[in-house]
Amino acid sequence: MAEENNWRPIDEEPNGGKKKGADKAAKKASKKAAKTEGGSPMDGLKKFGKGVLIAFCVIFVLIFVSSCWFTLSVNEVAVLNTLGKIESVTTPGVHLKIPFIQGYYKMTKEIQGMRIGYNENDETVAEEAEMITADFNFVNVDFYIEYQVSDPVQYYIHRDTAYEILRNLAQSYIRDTVGVYNVDDVITTGRSEIQSTIKEKLTMRIEDEDIGLSVTNVTIQDAEPPTAEVMEAFRAVEDAKQSMDTKVNQANEYKSKQIPAANAEADKLIQDAEAFKQERISEATGQVARFNDMYAEYQKYPLITKKRMFYETMEDVLPDLKVIINSDEGVQTMLPLESFGDVTVNETPAQQEEE
Repeated sequence: MAEENNWRPIDEEPNGGKKKGADKAAKKASKKAAKTEGGSPMDGLKKFGKGVLIAFCVIFVLIFVSSCWFTLSVNEVAVLNTLGKIESVTTPGVHLKIPFIQGYYKMTKEIQGMRIGYNENDETVAEEAEMITADFNFVNVDFYIEYQVSDPVQYYIHRDTAYEILRNLAQSYIRDTVGVYNVDDVITTGRSEIQSTIKEKLTMRIEDEDIGLSVTNVTIQDAEPPTAEVMEAFRAVEDAKQSMDTKVNQANEYKSKQIPAANAEADKLIQDAEAFKQERISEATGQVARFNDMYAEYQKYPLITKKRMFYETMEDVLPDLKVIINSDEGVQTMLPLESFGDVTVNETPAQQEEE
C-alpha cells in the first residue's frame, strides 16, 4: 500500500488554509497602499479638524497676549476702564492690562484747533461768521479756538459731546461779545480786548461744564464788512489810523531825543545862573566892604575924603566925555582934540548930537 503524502507549503493550512493566507496578504497590501495614498476620507477630515483647532488656539493666544498691554507716546494719555471703574494713565511707555476685563481709550495732549466762521479751505461760513455789532452794522468775523484735554477721565465720559459743547459755547460768547462793540472797534482797534474777553468767559464756562477740555487761546483770524464798498472804506480808515500811529511814534521819538537835549540846556543855564549869582554876590560883597572902608575914612577925614572921591569920579568920567565949545564966530573947538574928519564947521551942536 502506498504511503500518503502529507507534505504541504508552510503557509498552506488544511481545509482551505492556503486561501486564508492569501486574503491576509491582500488586506495588508491594501492598508499599505491606503497609507501611501493619504488614507481614507475620514482620516483626512480628522487631520483637517485637528489643524484648524491648532490654528484657532494659536490665534487666540496671540490675541490674548496682544491685549495684555498697550503703549503711550509722550503726547498721549489714556483712560483705563476696569469693569466700569475709570482711571487715567498719563505716563508714557508700556502699560499692562487684564484682557477682556480692562479696556483703554487713548487721547492726545497736544493743542488742537477749532475754526469758527470759515472751513478747512478758508471759505467763509456765513451762518457762523456774520454778526451784528452794537451800532447795528453787519460784520464777518473768523475765529480760531485753541483747546486741549485737561482732564482725561471727564473727557472720556463726555467724549461724544465735548467738542460740540465747546463749539456751541464758543459761538455763543463770540456773538455776545462782538455785539457790545462798534463795528470800527471789531475791525480795527478792539481786537485784542475782544479776544481776551471771549477767552475769559469761555474758560470759566468750560470749567463749570467740567467736560475735560480747557481753552488755551482765542484769535480773530479776520474781520471785515460783508460788502466790498464798506470793506474798502474800513481799509481806508485802518490805513489812516496806521498813519496816525506812525506819526505819533515819530513824534514820540523826536520827543525822546529833544527832551534830554532840553534838560541838558536847562542844566547849563541853571549852572550859568548860579555862577553869575555867585559872581554878583561876591562883587556886591566886595563893594559893600569897600564902601564900609571908605565910610570909615570919611568919618575920620570928611573933607579930604570928599575931595578924593570927587577926583576919582572925574578920572572915571572925563576920559569918555566930549566937550564942544561954540564961539561967537561959529567956529567949533573940541577939547580934548579929536579927529575933525566927520565934523562940519557950520553944524550946530544939536545937529551933531542928532547925528
